[in-house]
Amino acid sequence: MRIMVVDDDKTTRKILGLYLTSSGYEPIYAENGLDAIEKLAYNEVALILTDLNMPYMDGLELTRTLRADPSFKRIPIILITTENDDIDRELAFEAGANGYMVKPVTAEAVTRNIKDILKH
Repeated sequence: MRIMVVDDDKTTRKILGLYLTSSGYEPIYAENGLDAIEKLAYNEVALILTDLNMPYMDGLELTRTLRADPSFKRIPIILITTENDDIDRELAFEAGANGYMVKPVTAEAVTRNIKDILKH
């Protein structure tokens, strides 16, 4: 099962990719929201893990864009961010996010959130 990791930080992408691989998922990487949209055109994914703060297109804009597109609106989205703020969390869910995690995250927490969201 493919999961897209969208983060402008290469180290974060790599760490999340290792978490996913160790749990049996196949990571697909994107550096920002625009890159993610381009890659979604030719990659089918079961879920998206995205950072909130990124250049070109941030995680909120990516979420809103995907929710407005019939081809992608059903893909679950989890925001993983350093922003531990109720306003950012509320904005994420209003945009259509299915989950919100605050960095640093553990492999267990990421895997648990993915499994819980994919069950629904």
